[in-house]
Amino acid sequence: MVTDKGDTGARTGRESALAEEYGGMTGAIESAIRYPAESDDVVKTVLIGGVLAVFSFLVVPLFVLAGYLVRVFDRTVAGDEVPPAFDEFSEMTVTGIKATVIGIVYGFVPLAVGIAAVLVGVAGVGIGVAGDGAVAGLGVLVAVVGGIVWFALALLVGYLLPAALANFAQTRSIGSGFDVGTLKPIWTSRSYAVAWVTMFAVLLIGGLVTAVLNAVPILGTVAGAFVGFYFSVAAYSVIGRLWSSFPVPGDVRSGSSDAV
Repeated sequence: MVTDKGDTGARTGRESALAEEYGGMTGAIESAIRYPAESDDVVKTVLIGGVLAVFSFLVVPLFVLAGYLVRVFDRTVAGDEVPPAFDEFSEMTVTGIKATVIGIVYGFVPLAVGIAAVLVGVAGVGIGVAGDGAVAGLGVLVAVVGGIVWFALALLVGYLLPAALANFAQTRSIGSGFDVGTLKPIWTSRSYAVAWVTMFAVLLIGGLVTAVLNAVPILGTVAGAFVGFYFSVAAYSVIGRLWSSFPVPGDVRSGSSDAV
């Protein structure tokens, strides 16, 4: 059997992207956490982002934050290591609305499964209270199984969505977020899987810091919003920075498959 050295070299290049650029996953995590601080306006950016996070329950700030994170993808995919600024809020809000639509579509099935599991569980327990223990047990079982399925689907969406949003960032077209022809090779590649695990690790660190801050009533919760914003920017930068190492169809690097 003939081995395509070009394909092998491309695959090896993609798989070693983290090692070559950041000294492995640990280096990539450290670099990502430093990323938001690379801007001269880091304090201003974090303040604005944190305030928007605090008031995200008003919905519009949530759209602005989503638009900002799309900008992070846009910048990092292009190789720009300086985080974007908060400006052109109208454009950012529109972009955030589009990104939110993509997220809602991806998350619809897990949401539907979760709601169904809760409703069945509540109905089963209600019938059990009325005297039918067998139905109650069945309701609880369905709720538990539904919860497991919901968790698996939510995890799957969490895996698929960053690549979808990064692809959307290239065109600002909602359709790009569902371009399976482009996204499938990325989703199934080892390089994306490793990048996603790195991104998840950054979010986990941010979550732990936020949890510690939340131990302080009110003040800790507010501070946690700022920390959460900072680490979200750091995490999203990982996918954008490594985008060039993913097997994007039509790219000369994608001749081989580093599929999982």
